[in-house]
Amino acid sequence: MAGIRTFYPQLLGWAAQEPSSEFGGYFMFTRQGVPVAGGLGDMGDMRASNSWRVHLATDAIRTTVESAAAAGAQVILEPTPVGDLGWQAVLQDPVGIPVSIWQPETFQGFSVLDEPGAPCWFELWTRDDATSLAFYQSIFSWQMRSISDSDQFRYAVMLNPDGDGQLAGVMDARNILPESAPGFWSVYWEVEDVDLASAKVSGLGATVVRSPEDSPYGRLATVADTSGVEFRVMARANR
Repeated sequence: MAGIRTFYPQLLGWAAQEPSSEFGGYFMFTRQGVPVAGGLGDMGDMRASNSWRVHLATDAIRTTVESAAAAGAQVILEPTPVGDLGWQAVLQDPVGIPVSIWQPETFQGFSVLDEPGAPCWFELWTRDDATSLAFYQSIFSWQMRSISDSDQFRYAVMLNPDGDGQLAGVMDARNILPESAPGFWSVYWEVEDVDLASAKVSGLGATVVRSPEDSPYGRLATVADTSGVEFRVMARANR
């Protein structure tokens, strides 16, 4: 954990807050004084997942978890209070991909998107996009739009329920992932300069998994932190 507590501040300009003994050593990363992400190491016999975890908000966590279970999800952690901050649950969706659920009380979660050092995109890589789309549309009322629907590239985006734009994507990754690799949620972090960020990653003893490249949406690269956890850095084309 010590490695990532220095890696992300140096790469993304975050500050690592002190671990909380009340919550098993969980700590917050902040950006300009505002929470942007969290981290947690091993807790006794429970090993850390060594991956970024997406949390989806709900205002009725017990109902959401019950509905998810009825739709084929596995409940890993039943709804559990986290002090006065809110309630958390952990699921494996019907495709087997972990996702967390958060019902806020005093802590609403991160509040900034699409700025350097903040998240700019979330992406589900799934081996069964039809099942994934049906699940998230049914349980979380996502409105989706298909971007491409061919065997070569099948991708849909989640529309922002609070206004214009899009918040996340669902990738049909069955022909992309190695045979033994499970699906996963991926996080994109906004940066000013993808090439500079990639050079920083290498200088910090981490790994550039896929070199910077241009896309219709901006320049991006896939990297892995000092623990081997992959994520993406991106400079949007329209920023």
